[in-house]
Amino acid sequence: MFESVLFVCVGNICRSPSAEVMLRSALGSRRLRIASAGLGAIVGHRIDASAQELLLRAGLDGAGHRARQVDAAMLTETDLVLVMERSHLHRVAAIAPQASGKTFLLGKWQADRSIPDPYKQSRQMFEYVHQMMAEGVEAWSRHL
Repeated sequence: MFESVLFVCVGNICRSPSAEVMLRSALGSRRLRIASAGLGAIVGHRIDASAQELLLRAGLDGAGHRARQVDAAMLTETDLVLVMERSHLHRVAAIAPQASGKTFLLGKWQADRSIPDPYKQSRQMFEYVHQMMAEGVEAWSRHL
């Protein structure tokens, strides 16, 4: 049984905080610690405006988010680590080898697909990534 989930991307301002908010909403009243962090976090920054706008459009809100850097303790202490890209799997393993067995792609249930980084990309890219994350979160929520 999972008690905690950590989403990881690069900057912790687009993908991972959006997925964090989405999963929290999808699970409703279930008691599960859900957090996010970045491999190269823009520490202290708010969620990207485009990501926040798409969350708001879906009835969600990431305004309280502040980016933070992932570390070995976070990876060790969480039950499930969900990353966006295959390269993130390797980077997590380099930081905390003991976390390898509990680290998976958010897109695992969609043929292990990677979710590209929309940062500084077009609105269409943000929408595409948002949809991919929503599908991944919905699939994972059935397994948590």
